[in-house]
This record gives sequence, structure tokens and C-alpha cells, in this order.
Amino acid sequence: MPQASGEAIPAKKAPFKVSVEAGKTYFWCSCGRSAKQPFCDGSHKTTGLAPVAYKAEAAKDLYFCGCKATGKQPLCDGTHNKL
Repeated sequence: MPQASGEAIPAKKAPFKVSVEAGKTYFWCSCGRSAKQPFCDGSHKTTGLAPVAYKAEAAKDLYFCGCKATGKQPLCDGTHNKL
């Protein structure tokens, strides 16, 4: 069954490990439709959803949510383990 336009689609049932750069802003895909997961490519435009900005304070590895159900957007909180 197709997802409603305002409903997020899980990109995958696991987080995306990303090496972020200090001072850089990343735009996490909240809709699950982006071809550039876990980041936004503009595919959300007809969904009513919007990307979530994340500014990296330091260079490090982070885990961005892939299931789109995290309570700590844009980072993974383990929710995918309950889906």
C-alpha cells in the first residue's frame, strides 16, 4: 500500500554512519524519499515534511537515523530495533 504523502518512509532499518566535519551543517532527510540518504535531495517537496538541519560542533562519526522514526531527530536513538 502506498504511503500517504505526509508520512515518512523508512530508508533502511539501521542508522547511517557519517563522518561529519566541524562547523558544517547537514540536512537530514526526514521523509525517507531522498536518493542521497541520509541527507535531503529535495524529494520531500510534495510531502509536507521538511529536512532537519544539524550543525556539527566537532569532527566525529555520528549515526543518522535511517528508519525516520527516531525521537532524537536527526540522530539514531535505537527506535529501528522496535520496528
